[in-house]
Amino acid sequence: MAEQVLRSASFDPKVKTYWLFNLLIVSGLTIIGIPLLIISVPLILFISERMLRAMSATLTERKLVVKRGVLFKVEKSIPLEKITDVAMSQGPLMRAMGLYRLSFETAGQSGPGALVSLIGIENAEAFREAILTQKDNNSATPRSKPEPSTGQASQLAELTESVKRIEQMLATLINNKS
Repeated sequence: MAEQVLRSASFDPKVKTYWLFNLLIVSGLTIIGIPLLIISVPLILFISERMLRAMSATLTERKLVVKRGVLFKVEKSIPLEKITDVAMSQGPLMRAMGLYRLSFETAGQSGPGALVSLIGIENAEAFREAILTQKDNNSATPRSKPEPSTGQASQLAELTESVKRIEQMLATLINNKS
């Protein structure tokens, strides 16, 4: 059953410029990176458009689906009930370009840091609020629990009878000691 798409994120083209500036800063700080700029700048200009087109974030009724990757495609589906935090951050360069980073942390994730991080979502504040609102809506309307199967019902009945016998034995022991 396909879930209804509530919101799809679009990405700001300024992300390509942000990636280029990051490359220039890192390369400029390393001795070996400066001569490699001749190769790396055209390469990042060539690849950044494809990377931007490959990125997507879709909010459905019960999950957030994030896709990215040019050579190696990655798709992560994060159930909304597992999301513990949606952090919105900006570094100085991002602030100058009007970009935000949304970081999604989940319950049960191993290691520090975000499970998924997206840079350059247009109207990031509204996308973040849509995720948190849908998460709250899902937790406010609990899912109906399925009825136990015949096998489960008989096991439950056996356990109930066993507990009653144990309680009766304990009561007898307590009365005998008094």
